[in-house]
Amino acid sequence: MNLEKYMIPCLSKTLFGIECLGCGFQRAFLLLLKGEFSMAFQMYPAVYTTLIFLGFLVLHFVDNSKNYKKPLTSMAVINVLFMVAGYYYKHF
Repeated sequence: MNLEKYMIPCLSKTLFGIECLGCGFQRAFLLLLKGEFSMAFQMYPAVYTTLIFLGFLVLHFVDNSKNYKKPLTSMAVINVLFMVAGYYYKHF
């Protein structure tokens, strides 16, 4: 099954021709599912921090008994740093 034909196109790249900070995540995630971990990192360096951030986000909404605000904020900052660094690495 070829999942690449079901990927959502980047709105920023489609409308303006400029990649956003999230461009490449879907392809990197598919590479992770295939077990190609280093290729996933090369495709989108923030793939691992994004998945950890999304995990904390799910925990925050599912488990109301614990406070996940501090780790969620920390992972958001780390994730944005990885996204900006990856964008800079790919384009400059």
